[in-house]
Amino acid sequence: MKFLLVVIVLGVAIYLLVRLIQRRALSTSTGPDPEPGPREMRRPSSPDDDPDFLRDLNRKRRRRQGDQDSRPDGG
Repeated sequence: MKFLLVVIVLGVAIYLLVRLIQRRALSTSTGPDPEPGPREMRRPSSPDDDPDFLRDLNRKRRRRQGDQDSRPDGG
């Protein structure tokens, strides 16, 4: 029973030590921002999140509908 308790405590200590080392490595690798100020604007992750894409899609759809309406045979 004591052996199991020592193994658990040792495992937790090693885990916490590794986490601490990883956090320090991460914080030193990124470093401070070279120029303080506004960060770069985030780009949309998909087309349906991009307002420019949606606006262009609407324009194309309206243009196609307008072309179909102006045909003499209706369609």
